[in-house]
Amino acid sequence: MARLRDPERGCPWDLEQDFSTIAPYTIEEAYEVADAIARADISGLEDELGDLLLQVVYHAQMAKEAGRFDFEAVARRIADKMVRRHPHVFGDATVADAGAQTRAWEETKAKERRKKAGARGEPASVLDDVPVGLPALTRAAKLQRRAARVGFDWPEAAQVLDKIEEEAAELRAELRGGSPERLRDELGDLLFAAVNLARHLGVDAEAALRQTNGKFERRFRAIEGALAAQGRRPEDSSLEELEALWQRAKASD
Repeated sequence: MARLRDPERGCPWDLEQDFSTIAPYTIEEAYEVADAIARADISGLEDELGDLLLQVVYHAQMAKEAGRFDFEAVARRIADKMVRRHPHVFGDATVADAGAQTRAWEETKAKERRKKAGARGEPASVLDDVPVGLPALTRAAKLQRRAARVGFDWPEAAQVLDKIEEEAAELRAELRGGSPERLRDELGDLLFAAVNLARHLGVDAEAALRQTNGKFERRFRAIEGALAAQGRRPEDSSLEELEALWQRAKASD
C-alpha cells in the first residue's frame, strides 16, 4: 500500500483517495465477508477477509502519511482493548458464564464512553458512540438495546406488538391525504417498532430481512422460470396470474 501511495511511482487512482472516499469500499467489503459466511463459502471467505484487511491497511497508510498513526498502532490499540475488556482472561477477575461476561463487557464499554465524554467536556449518554453509518435496522436495534439497559423498554413482547399495531394505524390514517414527510415519519416509526419486536424475540432484524429477501428472490425467480417455459414474461401477465404462480412457488419452497 505504501508503494501504491508513493507520490512518484504510485497508482494515480490510489493517490487521489482519502478516508471519506475509501470508507464506502470498507463497508462494501465487510458486507461481502458477511455474504461469504451466509453462503458457507469458506474459500470465498478467505478471499473476502483479505479484501477487508486491505481496507484496514489502506486507512492506516493514509493516517501514517498524515503523521497520525500506522498499522502497528492500530493492531496494538485493539490488542490493548481486548486485554482491558477481558480481565477474567488476562487478569484476576472471574465471570460465572457467557451472560455475566456480556454484562461485564458492556459495563467496561460504558465506562470508556463516560471517560471519552468527560475528556470532551460533554455529558455522557448511554447512546454515545452508536455509529450513524450503521445500516438503519442494525442501528435501531443498538439504540434500543442501549436504552433498555437503563430501563427504557417494554416488559413484554406482546406490548411491542401492540405498539406495531398502533403505528400501523397511524400510518393508515396518514394514507388519507398525509404529506410525504408525515408518511415517511410514520413508516419510520413502524419500522422502528418492528425492529424492537425482533429484539424482544431474540431475532436479528437484519438477518431476518436478509432471509426474507432471499425467499422473495427465490420465489420471484420461480415465477419468471414458469413464465419463460411458456414463452412469456412477468410484464406480459396479469396480477392474478402472477399471484397464482407466487402461491405455487410458495407451496413448493
